[in-house]
Amino acid sequence: MTTTSQQHTGRPLDGLRIVECASFVAGPTGGMTLAQLGASVIRIDPLGGGPDHGRWPAAGHGTGDSYYWASLNKGKRSFAVDLRSDEGRELVVALATGAGEDRGVLVDNVVGRRWMANEVLTARRPDLIHVRVQGYPDGRPAVDYTVNAEVGVPQITGSEEGAAPVNHVLPAWDLVTGLTVSTTVLAALHQRGRTGRGVYSEIALSDVALAGVANLGWLSEAAETGHERPRHGNHVFGSFGVDFACSDGRRVMVVALTPGQWNALITVTGTGAVFAALETALGADLTDETERYRLRETIAAVLRPWFGARDSATVEAELNRARVLWGRYQGMTRVVEQHRAGAHPLLTDIVLPSGTAAVTARSPVRWDGAHGEAGDAPELGRETEEILAGELGLSTAEIGALRDRGVIG
Repeated sequence: MTTTSQQHTGRPLDGLRIVECASFVAGPTGGMTLAQLGASVIRIDPLGGGPDHGRWPAAGHGTGDSYYWASLNKGKRSFAVDLRSDEGRELVVALATGAGEDRGVLVDNVVGRRWMANEVLTARRPDLIHVRVQGYPDGRPAVDYTVNAEVGVPQITGSEEGAAPVNHVLPAWDLVTGLTVSTTVLAALHQRGRTGRGVYSEIALSDVALAGVANLGWLSEAAETGHERPRHGNHVFGSFGVDFACSDGRRVMVVALTPGQWNALITVTGTGAVFAALETALGADLTDETERYRLRETIAAVLRPWFGARDSATVEAELNRARVLWGRYQGMTRVVEQHRAGAHPLLTDIVLPSGTAAVTARSPVRWDGAHGEAGDAPELGRETEEILAGELGLSTAEIGALRDRGVIG
C-alpha cells in the first residue's frame, strides 16, 4: 500500500503541514480537501475516537467501521492522544505551533477550551494560521439541520400539499463550510507569505447558511413579498423544469433554462405547434423563462404524454440526440453499479482497517487532468509514533514513556 506522502507526489500543496482538530463534517471536509491537494494533514483524535468515530453509515448495519468517518478523514495521519491530560495537550500545541514556513496551520472546531485559545497558541507562534469552525458566531453549538431550519429552506421544500417543514438529507451547509475552510487556509497562507502575519479566522456554520440564502436572492424576495415562497414540489423555481414518468415507470428530470434548451425540448417532443397556439391564445412568450415558470403546469401537461409513451431507454436516446438538458432519477445502488463498471473515474475503493471495502472519492479537482489519489483509509492513532518522532523529534524511550503514562494509546 502506498503511503500518504507517496500518494501526494507532485500535488500543489506538497510540503504543507496542517493540524486538524475537528469532528463531524465541516472541519474534516476542509482538511480532506487540502490533503487531496497534497497537504500533510495531522488529525488530532482523542483516545478511543471522537464523537463521530463510529457515526453512521457504518459497515455491518452500523456495527463495523464508520464509512462516514473513514471517507471524510482519508489521506490524513491520525495522532491519538489523551486530550484531558496536560501532557497530551502540550503535544497538540507543539504540533500546531511547530516552526517552519510550511508549518503553523491549525483547523479546529474546539470552542471553550482555554488551552486551545488563539491567544495561547499565538504566544507560541505569532504568525499562526488558525481557522476555527463554529456553530454560531457567539460560540453556541449548531449543526447543518438546525441552521437550515432557521434560514427557512425546509419551509419552501416539498410538495404543494404539505404543511410541515421538509428537511433534506444532504448537509449542504456543512460541505460549503468545509470548502470555505480550505479556501480560508489558502488565503491565509498567501497573506502570511506576503506580510509575515498570521491569521485567526472564525467561520460560523450559521453565517455560511445565511450568506448562502442571501446571495441566492431568497431573502430579498421574502423582503419584497412579505411572505414565504410557495412550495412547488419538483418544479424548478423561476423557470421550467420538472420530473416526468416514462412508460416503464422510471422518471427523468427535464430542465429548460435557456431559449435554446426550450427549443430543443419542444423539437424532440414534437410539441412546437401546440405551444405556438398556446402562446397566441394566452398572449405568452415561452422563450421567456418567467413565462415558462408561470405556465409550468400547463407545459408539463402537454409534455407528459410524450414521456409516458416511451420507455426510459428511448427517452434517454432521444433527449441526448436533441441535446436536451435532463437527468435520470436513480438510486445510489445504481451509482455503485456504474462505478463497478468503470463509469466514474472520480470514485475508487479503499480498504478499512477491519478489511471492509468502502467506496469513496478522489478530489473532484482535476489537477493537470488527473483527480489524484483518494488517500488511504484512516486508522485511529496509526501514525502517532511516526508523528512524535518525525515532527516533534521524540526518542523511542520518550514515546514509550508517554504510552506507559497513558498519554498516547
